[in-house]
Amino acid sequence: MSKRNMTGGYMTRFAPIALPFAALIALAACNTVEGAGRDIESAGEAVTDTAQDAQD
Repeated sequence: MSKRNMTGGYMTRFAPIALPFAALIALAACNTVEGAGRDIESAGEAVTDTAQDAQD
């Protein structure tokens, strides 16, 4: 029997380290997407305001 099988395997040791990092990356991505959404909304409002000013 190999040593890897006797120690519980690579994933058993790796998961407790990888899962918190994956959660942090997911949270950071959510904040980034939310911020990008606000930026795009703001740009859209600026274009709308400019278009309305041009019509007047």
